[in-house]
Amino acid sequence: MSRVRRAIMAGVFFTFAASPLCAAGTAEGKPKPGYWEVAETATLLFSAKKIEHRCLVGSEIAKFLNGPSNRHYDCTYPIRSTADGRIHLKGSCTTKKGQIANVMAQGSYSPVSFKLVMAISTKIGGIPLSGKATTEAKRLGDSCPAEALRSDEAKAVLGSGTIPE
Repeated sequence: MSRVRRAIMAGVFFTFAASPLCAAGTAEGKPKPGYWEVAETATLLFSAKKIEHRCLVGSEIAKFLNGPSNRHYDCTYPIRSTADGRIHLKGSCTTKKGQIANVMAQGSYSPVSFKLVMAISTKIGGIPLSGKATTEAKRLGDSCPAEALRSDEAKAVLGSGTIPE
């Protein structure tokens, strides 16, 4: 798998899992912290799909709704709207090596589900490339089994507990 492809796949996943607006799912319908199944599909030259089970805390969900970014990319979204169960983002992401990708994303969310479809365009060696990345997630429960993946942020919040805030 190419570096660009791996970076996009990592970006899609960490976009949801580690990086948006509210703290913990509120009455406004924002996604709730807890145990989630996250399925990612990305297509750039070829397609790949990955499904993981993650324990997400409120601060991780809050960061994402404000605009996906992660440790691989520095992203800015001059156009951003998150309200009434809908997400619309338009901006760009830059890798540590200066590679720029334009990003447009549309999605929906509820306390127990999330879907984001991102259109990505960039140039590599002067050749224009475009791709699509989709993240679909569903909440499986309030508590997280021990084997659920946990970010460093989730580990810090949870300590030895299994019910995220």
